[in-house]
Amino acid sequence: MVDDEAFRAGLVKLIPHLRAFARSLCGDPTVADDLAQDAMVKAWAARASYRVGTNMKAWTFMILRNQFYSEKRRNWRQTPLDQQAAEQTLVAVDDPSAPVALDELRLAIAMLPAEQREALILVGAGGFAYEEAAAICGCAAGTVKSRVSRARRALQVILDSGSYDRDGRSASDAMRSILADAERLSSVR
Repeated sequence: MVDDEAFRAGLVKLIPHLRAFARSLCGDPTVADDLAQDAMVKAWAARASYRVGTNMKAWTFMILRNQFYSEKRRNWRQTPLDQQAAEQTLVAVDDPSAPVALDELRLAIAMLPAEQREALILVGAGGFAYEEAAAICGCAAGTVKSRVSRARRALQVILDSGSYDRDGRSASDAMRSILADAERLSSVR
């Protein structure tokens, strides 16, 4: 039996991780926050099935990932809401090319197949070991290693060729988004 208070405390500690992972999957901060919240509600409802002593982070990430793909299958006909240009603000940086480079990286990552993008985010940004990422993805560790390797090679090709599709979002928005994700991920370590 899981102690509710200990489970709640563990779940609260994972909020930044869940939000960062959701944001890296969705790309849209508002949708990502909703996805993370839904995953936390599902985790709370399923707390009786959680085995004490196992990796709660991997368990909740698997719930979030499954929720993401369920919503994708359910909403495949819907188009994303276009953000208003007035909502975007400029970010001042020392290197004026940095926001563009970060935006290019964001766009290139978005072009990867879902399995490769997910493996790269879990291992690269999430800091999971290949075995932990494999448990979340429901596949073998070797499969995750292969996906990460292919994702890195594909990213290099995309970035070298400049063949990513622009989505009309401001480069400063990408920088803010990536830096916020990086900050959340580094705060957990």
